[in-house]
Amino acid sequence: MEFAKSEIIKLRKVAQILILILTAFIIYSCTNPFAPKLDNSNPESGLIGDQKTIDGLFQNFKYSYLFKDTVIYGKLLHDNFTFIFKNYDREPAFEESWGRNEEMLTTYRLFNSAQNLDLIWSDMYFAFGDSLMMNISRGFQLSIVFSPIDIISLNGKVNLDIVRTSTAEPWQILNWRDESNE
Repeated sequence: MEFAKSEIIKLRKVAQILILILTAFIIYSCTNPFAPKLDNSNPESGLIGDQKTIDGLFQNFKYSYLFKDTVIYGKLLHDNFTFIFKNYDREPAFEESWGRNEEMLTTYRLFNSAQNLDLIWSDMYFAFGDSLMMNISRGFQLSIVFSPIDIISLNGKVNLDIVRTSTAEPWQILNWRDESNE
């Protein structure tokens, strides 16, 4: 009789443990289709490029214009950045330039005044250099919507000198020569 009581007690403990395990399994395996799991992925993962690659630099350039993001745009520009363009309003036309601060201010004003900006990078005419310095010439199309009746469409070409201090660092634009009207 003592043997039977001890066996019954053991069986009850095993049954209780099995019930706890089964209950925990049922609770944690239930899914509610009206309460889907949280998405813990980075929302910008498909939008922001890896600026350690040249494609990532151009992707971030496009992103900064699309979302009018001066923080991302600022990360594209080297501290010694220079923008070079021909001023066709002067006779004869000649080259002018400005630095990083004026570029950031000009871009900030563009981003604030435009309702929509759509930048499309097109043909790469040439790219040469090494893992720390590249010269790239590339075409682009830019649509600037100030209002539904004030839309500017530009087709142009940029010549960029991009640099980085090591292959572990992101590419940045050191010189931007606008070749759109040449």
